[in-house]
Amino acid sequence: MKRTKQLLGAVSSVALIALSTSPVYAAGTTAGDTITNTVTVDYQVGGFDQTEIDATDTITVDRKIDLTVAETGFIGRTQVSPNETRAVIEFDVTNLSNDTVDLALTAVNAAGNDFTLSNIVIFVDGDGDGEYDAGEEVTFLDEVVADGVTTVLVAADVPITATEGQTADIVLTAQAHAAGAAGLGAIYNAGSTSGDGDANTEDGTGAAANIDTVLADADGDTDGVNDGAFSATDGYVVVAADLTVTKQSRIIDDGVGGTFPNAKAIPGAVVEYCIIVSNGAGAATATGVTVSDVLPVDLEIDDTFGIFINGTVASGYCAADGTDDANSNFTDNALGTPDEVDGTLSDLAANATSTLYFRATIN
Repeated sequence: MKRTKQLLGAVSSVALIALSTSPVYAAGTTAGDTITNTVTVDYQVGGFDQTEIDATDTITVDRKIDLTVAETGFIGRTQVSPNETRAVIEFDVTNLSNDTVDLALTAVNAAGNDFTLSNIVIFVDGDGDGEYDAGEEVTFLDEVVADGVTTVLVAADVPITATEGQTADIVLTAQAHAAGAAGLGAIYNAGSTSGDGDANTEDGTGAAANIDTVLADADGDTDGVNDGAFSATDGYVVVAADLTVTKQSRIIDDGVGGTFPNAKAIPGAVVEYCIIVSNGAGAATATGVTVSDVLPVDLEIDDTFGIFINGTVASGYCAADGTDDANSNFTDNALGTPDEVDGTLSDLAANATSTLYFRATIN
């Protein structure tokens, strides 16, 4: 009896011996799902097994808001030209939350840009051509499922004043909002999330009404930690041509027996004009290089000579090796009205030089 009394005392003071549970984690589990686990207690009285007892607890998984924005596409900044329109950069927006969310999108010029980008538009590339088309623009992503990734593109215009090597960046920010309703739902941020703040076990039901929202996002480029948003930066670097042009002239024949280099600039003399266009070292290739020269009324174009293009330079002047270009154009106006010469040179790579030369008569 004494031994039995001691055993009973041990049972009444300890009361539980074995737990048939293992850790349960809510990470990755969908918000609103219920997690139920049961504890079981086996015991003996007087050395004899007794009926086990158990208890069950149910919780509802809370909503964990997490997201990222990351630049994709080209590594580093995208090369652009001055005056380029609709230059495109690319981001991936990922919903790391354990619930479906709406994601509001904003794109702005980053602080410290060398120039200001204009006409910034966010779009989803519906036809897959990598370019912005009217009707593709978005201001938010609707009903993005957990682990959903959406490729978002941003297009912007580069000013003509941008110069070689200058950079400008765009910050794209995604902000989590509640899903389920038409359009963009209520914002999730530190000042707007609600809930009872406990483990959802007070009534043992894990009812959906007890779901809390927890902001678990990291800090992005311009936003803070745990604010329901994430931001990333991508941008552009200007690769420009570095063209210079010089114009020279020499008197070929003055009409009274004088020829170059002794001819004089008198009425009736023939003047040859040499235009030299050069591109700088390390510059981008210049295309569509068009030369237009409006002559003063004191000169009359010599349309019998021609317009010679894509020649070289010798001793600082146009060499006589250009091509007489049938596609170049003389505008031979009436006396007293300026004549005009137009010609298009070949593309000019870095360090390349090309020429255009023609002749006119002094009135």
